[in-house]
Amino acid sequence: MTPLPRAVVRLLLPCLLVVAGCTAPAPAGVDGRDVRRAVADWSAAPPARLAAIPLEGWSYEVTSIRRDGARATARARLRYGLTGHDAAPTGSDREVELTRSPTGWRVDGERPAPGAPPQLWDQGEPEVARGAHALVLGVGQSPRTLADIAAEADRAVPAVSAARPGTWAGRVVVLVPADLDAMAALLGRPADAYRGLGAVTTGSTGGGPAPADRVVVNPAGYAQLSERGRRILLTHETTHVATRAATTARTPLWLSEGFADWVAYRDTGLGPADAAPALARAVRRGEVPAELPPDTAFAFGGDPDAQARAYEGAWLACRLIADRWGEDALTTLYERAGREGLPTALARTIGGDPTGLTTAWQAALRTQLGPDAPATR
Repeated sequence: MTPLPRAVVRLLLPCLLVVAGCTAPAPAGVDGRDVRRAVADWSAAPPARLAAIPLEGWSYEVTSIRRDGARATARARLRYGLTGHDAAPTGSDREVELTRSPTGWRVDGERPAPGAPPQLWDQGEPEVARGAHALVLGVGQSPRTLADIAAEADRAVPAVSAARPGTWAGRVVVLVPADLDAMAALLGRPADAYRGLGAVTTGSTGGGPAPADRVVVNPAGYAQLSERGRRILLTHETTHVATRAATTARTPLWLSEGFADWVAYRDTGLGPADAAPALARAVRRGEVPAELPPDTAFAFGGDPDAQARAYEGAWLACRLIADRWGEDALTTLYERAGREGLPTALARTIGGDPTGLTTAWQAALRTQLGPDAPATR
């Protein structure tokens, strides 16, 4: 691009500064400080309608300000934690609307910042159900529904603790939005990505205890499950919460999802043919997978039958490891895989490698899911 002559640049510069001044963040000065002070005063405590939620560390940190005469929009970072549940504050980007009056700036309202997902309470009046180990927050749900979910989550936590050596917080937070669309909005993805699912777990992986894992329930999918199905689902998702600190980008999804299912199915008495029907149908057609399920096989929104085979195959791989080399070997493999990678972890826990494990898994599939396989364990 050919540079402009210096004289033209000097002529354009004042115009550009005037135009930019209409939308740029407010400069440091009295108005900027007054807007920040107004936001700080307004956010000194959580709104009264959230009184039933055990919030702590509630604060808004203004990061930028846009002004238009007597109106201003402050971009802010909301930080808060759930008392007794979050190891550290979680955050949310917000936009706060203000109006200037003769007595100063007044906050008129707030909303999620563009591109940021809403908080559950943005979607309606929140209800709260508490258990011994669980906190359930819902919108558009009956108190009975939330209480039932809290009771189921309370049963999941000890089951996870019994299967997973080591320490974790032993608590779980469950969000229950009004419907599938509301769930998708909370997670910032299209609704079709979660259609047919019962729940998902949020949270970053690795780097120590996760500050704010949430199990987010799809009300429609959850309602279609049997009592045992709901127990399996919440135990699976709670396992993800419990193993978050040990899960990194190096952990293959077949191990993280298979381990969560291994914990969830551990005390159900269900055998491979009962708990892995999609994979059983494939094996009986002679379609034994050529490899352990790749990460792409677990993607939301794909072929439901293929995704079911991936989850079932992952569970059976973890079940094989626990049965042949011991439950301690499986949990140690999980922890090592996140730090060292799968090949090294396999060598140091079961004395094998990915190829050998795959061969043993394929043989187990033929035995456990073939035409003559028993229906139960």
